[in-house]
Amino acid sequence: MAMLPQEIIRKKRDGDRLDPAEIAGFIAGVTDGSVSEGQAAAFAMAVWFSGMNRDECVALTLAMRDSGETLDWSDLARPIVDKHSTGGVGDNVSLMLAPIVAACGAAVPMISGRGLGHTGGTLDKLESIPGYDIQPSPELFRRVADEVGCAIIGQTADLAPADKRLYAIRDVTATVDSVPLITASILSKKLAAGLRSLVLDVKLGNGSFMTDPAETEVLARSLVEVANGAGVRTSALITDMNEPLADAAGNALEIENCLAYLRGEKAGTRLDQVVMALAAEMLVAAGIAAHEAEAEAMARRVLGSGEAMERFGLMVHRLGGPADFVDRPGAHLAKAPAILAVPAGRHGYLTSCETRELGMAVIELGGGRIRPDDRIDHRVGLTGLRPLGTKVEKGEPIAFVHAADRSRAEAIAKRVATLYAIADEEPGRRPVIVSKLRAG
Repeated sequence: MAMLPQEIIRKKRDGDRLDPAEIAGFIAGVTDGSVSEGQAAAFAMAVWFSGMNRDECVALTLAMRDSGETLDWSDLARPIVDKHSTGGVGDNVSLMLAPIVAACGAAVPMISGRGLGHTGGTLDKLESIPGYDIQPSPELFRRVADEVGCAIIGQTADLAPADKRLYAIRDVTATVDSVPLITASILSKKLAAGLRSLVLDVKLGNGSFMTDPAETEVLARSLVEVANGAGVRTSALITDMNEPLADAAGNALEIENCLAYLRGEKAGTRLDQVVMALAAEMLVAAGIAAHEAEAEAMARRVLGSGEAMERFGLMVHRLGGPADFVDRPGAHLAKAPAILAVPAGRHGYLTSCETRELGMAVIELGGGRIRPDDRIDHRVGLTGLRPLGTKVEKGEPIAFVHAADRSRAEAIAKRVATLYAIADEEPGRRPVIVSKLRAG
């Protein structure tokens, strides 16, 4: 006999361990509506206070994965790999990483999301490209992943529907920041996509959702242990988000930045370090490379040969975008009518920046959403963001604002100038790859 939802809530509230059948039954009720919104909220709060051990979290993840459709890629000859980032500013890594790994022989069927809070969303960036379809038919998604090697699309209604309902409840009940619930939410969607291996990019710093190193490691460890416990080979990199990762933030502007990277124009940057580190992890996990050095050499080769750019162009075209997009991006990406430099207020070194506020400036320009139904202006954002440690002269541009009109550009430029600290002494360099975590 199934346990009543209120008994499961009571058991977790009191700090007891739930068995897999109890968790599966409760999540089935969340999915079919037999568990009320109030009961789901009480369950989330009980988990927030009492936590879950690894086995409980694995059971919750699998129950949420199995609440809807699960994809099966067993007919593909390529190994199935993916990557997930917890989000930051100027984090357009997925756009370059997927075609690089695809060109090395893996399949990357990447189900991505929209912007959340101050962070940009991969889907919003791709929708800067005219015609790009983020919701293709399942048949087209499968065909592109197989033939091109990468396809970046949005979550379908049939993948992990329990997560959608539970997340909406967590969002309004102050339970978003529960590590077991975050873990199950992220991994249920990824596991439903039929992955064989996964690499996680867990951001740490003032431009991420996690600012405390200890808490960030707890989350990364939970994700790695639970995903491996659920049968998917998984590792995580903790990466620095105390400044924008790319030198651009904003949708069409980050697509341009992606193309510049794929042309080989961003070698040696922090962005390059993260892309290559993640590519190496993915290729080793997929069994395509024996070790990280071999994997990075493979990634560098397909980047330098133009194969990665070719894959990106094929993905764009096969999913509805222009056939000549990578050759003539300027003919297809809309440009903001007002572009204004942000001058340095004094001579010295850029020592720190308020990264989250830079992300919020992009939203204020119209490049993100304040309400879920807001329309995005894909043209707007920031470019030319100078990395921390750069020596600047007074009046020298430290960024450029792209805006819908001159007055908005001037207002945001003034604000962006206040978000950077400039000092006489050069700051110490902060590593962009903070640490790596693997199971065990």
